[in-house]
This record gives sequence, structure tokens and C-alpha cells, in this order.
Amino acid sequence: MAFPHQILLLAVLHLCSLSVWAKVELTMDETVEAYRGDLVQIPCQYNFTDNAKPSLVMIQWFVKAAKSGLRTRIFYSDNDQEMVDGDTEYSTRIQVNSDPQGSVLTLQDVLLLDEREFICQVNGLAAGNAEGRTNLRVFAPPQPPVIEGVLTGISVTNEALSKVASCEAQNSFPKPNITWYRNDLPLVPAQGYVNVVTLVSREPEGFFTVQSELQYKVVREDRHARFTCEVHYLVPGAARTAESRDVNITVHYPTTMVELWKESPPGPVKEGDTVELRCHGDGNPPPPFIFNREQEPEGALGSSGDVLVLTEVTRSDSGVYQCRPQDSQSRASVMGDMLLTVHYLDPVVVVPRDSEVMFKGESLTATCNALSSLETTAVWYKNGKQVGRGHTLTLADATYATSGEYVCEVTVPSLPALRTSGSVHIIVQGAPQLSEEREVELEEATGRLVNLSCEAQGHPLPTISWSIVGTQTWREVVNRASENTAHSVVSVKVTSDVSALCNASNDMGAEVKSFRITAIPLASPPPVPHSPGKHRSLLLKALLFISPPPQNTSSSLLHRRPRSPPEPFSFQLRRTFACLSFLLIQIHRKYGNTGFLMERLWFCSRAIEWVRLWRGGVLARLE
Repeated sequence: MAFPHQILLLAVLHLCSLSVWAKVELTMDETVEAYRGDLVQIPCQYNFTDNAKPSLVMIQWFVKAAKSGLRTRIFYSDNDQEMVDGDTEYSTRIQVNSDPQGSVLTLQDVLLLDEREFICQVNGLAAGNAEGRTNLRVFAPPQPPVIEGVLTGISVTNEALSKVASCEAQNSFPKPNITWYRNDLPLVPAQGYVNVVTLVSREPEGFFTVQSELQYKVVREDRHARFTCEVHYLVPGAARTAESRDVNITVHYPTTMVELWKESPPGPVKEGDTVELRCHGDGNPPPPFIFNREQEPEGALGSSGDVLVLTEVTRSDSGVYQCRPQDSQSRASVMGDMLLTVHYLDPVVVVPRDSEVMFKGESLTATCNALSSLETTAVWYKNGKQVGRGHTLTLADATYATSGEYVCEVTVPSLPALRTSGSVHIIVQGAPQLSEEREVELEEATGRLVNLSCEAQGHPLPTISWSIVGTQTWREVVNRASENTAHSVVSVKVTSDVSALCNASNDMGAEVKSFRITAIPLASPPPVPHSPGKHRSLLLKALLFISPPPQNTSSSLLHRRPRSPPEPFSFQLRRTFACLSFLLIQIHRKYGNTGFLMERLWFCSRAIEWVRLWRGGVLARLE
């Protein structure tokens, strides 16, 4: 601090030098800019004119209060000393460097309060005095803007402007400005449409906080709009902006259009389905809806919200359905409608009904139809196999195979789930018809059991009866019948030649099948040694016996008499061939049983021998 006599001396010198003040040229920047917290330098350049070289140069720095305008010295220097004034807010933050051409004030840790006028005063006594001023501008960028949209819905029917969003920019210096945007286009205040309310506050540290509220006339199209705010602030030598995030608002607006459609089932609807009709409007929030049928406008149908459920629909549920918002003032202006068609397929009608009797050889045309809302197709089946297509089936030249159940299945190609079926039972009436040959001849060995089979078709169902002559030992082992077929089997024991008749009869006639069984007697063979060689000789002998008789017969044989008269040739011949056939069968089936084979060879050789004796006139018997 300057001593009192020094202050007085300076004052006198100042007064004495007013006349030569202009002899000093002093240069300073009009403005110096700095960020808060930075280090800043304020230069003060001077020059004495008229080649005056003062013996003493005094330099003083002052600051001017922004509000009161009072000046406070913060630094003093002369040829002998430099001194930072104490008890000021700059005592610890400034440093001054001087030389013959100027002085530079360095300010550390710039504060917002440092935004003021800095004065540099140079006094060269008789050489002249001068002072200059520099305005220090301090900048502090704001924090990123914080935007908040209104969470509740805003109705377009509000007559007054509605608050849409608020935006805040904190800790900025100097005061920032906020601009509002809708879909990247700036919103300019306009009476009845846009209004911006701004609140500016100053923090104790000197920062500015700006709060902005957007008031807006909301329309339906704003339901998809993006609102943002942008902060404009200054920095040293430039202007900057910071943009907030986007916000959307919930817009409430009345319903102006309603749509009604079938939610389920997919595709055409058939009787028995459960149908869901859904109604949707373009209003927000979605209103509850009222459903009704067009022919019953005042009859509200029970629904849940925007869905109408119809269970187990029938064709009577077909028609036009309507829906409208529950709060709609005008029924006709806001309404949705749709036509619901319930498809059906009635039970099939087959003509002739149930059953039909035909005579053999006749023809019949059956029809099959079912009433439906869609085009149908028909297929005929018998025993699970397709026998015809179309709504008619022609049966021509009926036989017993024509009899049976014919099923007609009607379907809807465009809606496969719709199907129905009916049937007709065809009965072909006629006299019995045997399914096998009518005359059967058999040869069997005496004592064997033979099964005789007889099967006949006809309607009414034939009755089969048997007439058997030649044996008392027989019985019926099979007797079964189907719809138009009777089948009987008898087991007959051959004791002699047998004749059997199968008689199949009904009210329309009768038919007979005959069986003739020729009995082949069995002789007791002598014991035959069990020798493979003997077997082969007997087989060879039997084969020789069936050859024609020799031309020259031994005389010894001509005079020998047979022991018994020969049997008829036809009987002997049949027996011979029967024996050979039986022999071959036994050789094939039972070759391992040589004893049984030898018995059959012996019997056949004896039979063949009698034939040769009779044909050649030889009465002697082969040994």
C-alpha cells in the first residue's frame, strides 16, 4: 500500500501533468474473452511521444465494479518497486510483468465475477500520463439441456393451449437462450397456437439457469410428432448450441373411423363354429364399442370391449353386423359393418331310401343330394371302395354281386370340413345260383371220409338240403349263411359207391348239385420184406404190367385158368389208373415209409395183372 506522503506526491504530480497528458500513447484490447477457470493475460502497451524519456514511470492497474462503477487499484509499480495491493479479490490471483514498452496483467483461475473493466494507467510525470481499458468477458457453457414431456394425455378438444414439455439449461454464463422444435422445425410463438414461457434464475456463484415451457395447441397429427429444445450459448469467439433428446406426447382424439372384421376362424365359417368379430376405431384412447345386427339396430349384442363372440353359429346368424363407439353421438357417422355368412350342409337325401329290392338283370339309378350354401360333390362307396362319382349312381344288369350297402358321401370342396353321408341297401332277388360246377365225380378208397361242399347265392336266402344214397355214415360239418349266400359242407364215409344231391331252394326257385363217388375197395397185401431192392423190382413190375400184352404168349400160360372170372374191363381200367395215380402221390408224399409204399405196389400189381390176363386171354396168374 502507498504511504500517505507518496499518495499526496502522486496527486500533485497528476495535477501538474494534465496539460501534457496526451504525450503518452497507450494501447489496450477493447475486449478479452476467457473460459471460467482459465488463465488470461491483459496487455497494456505504451509509448512516450516527442522523444521524451521520463526518469520515472509509474504503472497502476485498477478494476471497476460492475454495479457501482468504483475503481479499485490492484497493482502499482515504478522504477524502484512492484506491489500487488492486498486485501482485494485479486491479491493472490494476479501477476504483472512490465518492460519499457508495456505491462501485461496475468489473471489466474478466472471467475464469473471477473467479468468487468480492467484499467491500465501509465504516468511518466513530465513525459505525460495515459490510461486504457479492457473489458474481460467470462464464459461458462451450460450443462446439456434436460427436457421432460407431459406424461398425461393431451386432448385435441382443449380450447386453451396445453403444456407439452419443459426444458432446462443449468450453470451457464452468460444467460443462454432456448428454442423449441417440432419435427426439426422451429416453433415460433403465435397467438392461439404456440407460446413459450421462460424463467431465468441466477445462482449464487453467478451462473444462469433458464427454464422454458412450451405451450401448444395440440392436433391429431401430433401423435407422431417429435419435440426437442435447443440451447444457444456463447463461448470465446463463437456461439454454440446443444440439443435435447426427442420427446413424444400422448394425444387424445375422438374416433372418426371404425372398422369391423372377422378375427376367427380363418377362412369361411360353417355351422357349429365359434366366431370372433373385432371392432377397431382410430380414436385415442380406444373407446368401448357397441355391437348390433343391421336388422336390429337397437338390440345391443353382448360383447367384451372390442370383441363380439358368437358361439356355435347357425345359418340364422348370417347377416350384417355393426359396431360403433359407445360415446358416439351420431350412429351413422361413425360405424363399422361387415357381412357374416354361415355356410351349411344339410343331411344327405338318398333315393331310394334305406333299401331297395331288384330282380336279377334289372337296372336301377340312385340319387344323392344335400342342400348346401356352397357347391357340393358326391362320391359313392361300397365296402370302402369307390364305385362312382356324382350325384347319381346307375346299377345295370344286376347280379347277386350287386347286392350290398352303397354309401354316398357329399362334401364341399371349398370347405372340406363340411361333409355328410347317407346310404342305400340294395337287395338282388332271384332263384338260387350255385357258385360251383353242378356235377362232381370222385373216386375214393373204401373207408375214407370225403367232404362235399355246396354254396348257393339267392334272395330270399336259399335253404340247402342233402340227399345221400350209398352210405349211412354222413353228417353236416359246416352250415353258415351271409346276406344272400348259403354254404353247407357234409362229411361222407365211403363204404360203397355213393350218390349225393345238394338241393338249394327259395321262393324264387331251386337248383341241384350232384356228387358221384366211386368206392375203390382195399385188399389185404401179403407181408413184404422191407428191402429197397424189392421195392424197386415191384415198381418196375407194376410199370411193365400196364404195357400192351406180348404177341407170343407162353403156352403154359394159355392153359392156366384164372381162379375167378375177370371183372369188367371198364372197372379194371379205372382201378388201374386210380392205382397208378395213388401210387405216384404216395411216392411223392411218403417216400420214406417204404412199408406203406410196398402195400400199395402189391395192390396195384394185382389189379394190373387181372387186366392183362383178360385182354390177352391168359388165365395163368403171375407169380
